[in-house]
Amino acid sequence: QLQASGGGLAQAGGSLRLSCAASGRAFSSYTMGWFRQAPGKEREFVAAIRWSGGRTYYADSVKGRFTISRDNAKNTVYLQMNSLKPEDTAVYYCAASKAPLSIIATINAYGSWGQGTLVTVSS
Repeated sequence: QLQASGGGLAQAGGSLRLSCAASGRAFSSYTMGWFRQAPGKEREFVAAIRWSGGRTYYADSVKGRFTISRDNAKNTVYLQMNSLKPEDTAVYYCAASKAPLSIIATINAYGSWGQGTLVTVSS
């Protein structure tokens, strides 16, 4: 199971940190990802991290502002969001994947999803 938390209200230029706690299975061999879905829009890839080695991947829209990281001891993945913009407003979802790296930016690569956490950025 994946449990996302940390959403809330932030002003433009502010920061929030999302957490995704994994339980019930060993996610040590999984790629963990964050996606988001804004009102009226499709769910889109935000960032991903390999448990092994920690290699990270980002959508162009968040590169340089968001940082994904993980704490293996706590079985938790984080998404640090800085320099937030109103267009970052969305429900954020964490997910786990065992798919090849070539497709980790796609929704279909992820078989386990957490519930979403709402991030609202005011201008």
